[in-house]
Amino acid sequence: MPFSKTVTGNRRPLSLLWGVLSCLVLLTGIVQAESKPTTPAFVDIPEQGQVRFETTSKEDQVPKRFHLDPHTFPFRCQFKRMSGPVKVYDVTFPSPVETDVKENNTVYGHYYQPEGTGPFPGCVCLHILGGGFELSEMSANALARQGIAALTIKMPYYAQRRGTGEFSRRRMISFVPEHTAAGMTQAVLDIRRAAAWLASREEVDADRLGVTGISLGGIMSALSSEAEPRFSKVAIYLGGGNLALGIWENPHPHAKFFRKQWLEHGGTYESFVKIMSPVDPHTYGHLLKDRDVLMVAAKHDEILPPESAVALWESIGKQPELVWLDAGHISAAMYIFGETQRLTTFFSNWDRK
Repeated sequence: MPFSKTVTGNRRPLSLLWGVLSCLVLLTGIVQAESKPTTPAFVDIPEQGQVRFETTSKEDQVPKRFHLDPHTFPFRCQFKRMSGPVKVYDVTFPSPVETDVKENNTVYGHYYQPEGTGPFPGCVCLHILGGGFELSEMSANALARQGIAALTIKMPYYAQRRGTGEFSRRRMISFVPEHTAAGMTQAVLDIRRAAAWLASREEVDADRLGVTGISLGGIMSALSSEAEPRFSKVAIYLGGGNLALGIWENPHPHAKFFRKQWLEHGGTYESFVKIMSPVDPHTYGHLLKDRDVLMVAAKHDEILPPESAVALWESIGKQPELVWLDAGHISAAMYIFGETQRLTTFFSNWDRK
């Protein structure tokens, strides 16, 4: 297994989940931040406005399904709370995709604004599959405390975006591959608008943008950066590529149930690959060869096989820094303190390329 670095540690089963440890990291940061007096100075943000989405010179390289023409979209922004030296705002804007689920057509997020006038680097932070948002919020908070403006968003069909009535069971990732492909496509287009919103901020340096996420967020960080040339830094945690094969060979009960249902209804492995390949980061890995990419994977990952991380790494030309944690998908939580530091260091250093 190729790797640039292995981090070892105790692999005992953990009774505490990622969310508990993320709260500890957050509380530690608050104590440290509040122990020193500060004179807050922040750039004002209007409660509503318009953002102009402009394409870059590399838009012709963007896969067709993720292309957006230049356009203008509205947003709303409302101050939510202080988190030590960081201002946190609620941000909403319409999705560029209009679905039958009206609740899903608005994107909800939190903007973590660093103290000062900038210009700051910016980062979009993406959440995990299970719908727990503590990790993405923790990452955004930690980044903002280090002078990186951060925006979290909820991906399609999560939280406020979940439908009601006949649409209440619709999910971004489901046992219906066509729904999954559509949900992932919408998520990428939402993230592209999120990048445009972040770039429009007066205190943000539009030439220093990145994206990060864990698990599903890691997969979507890779995929959205392949579709958004503005993301020059990409931090992929517990994500990977070659997803169809990883799901098809996965021993997890949910994967077994999907395969059984898919085959019973006339599906084949080949038809599954055909649906999933257009939304697989592995398909477009070559588009990240000119980016600064950090990959952190788990050597004993029971959810997303290590081979998936290797497949994505190879598709990018074996160029990213690839760190292996001596852990599984869930037990990787024990590394959260060190990995938070790695993440903030990565997004603080813009001289790497």
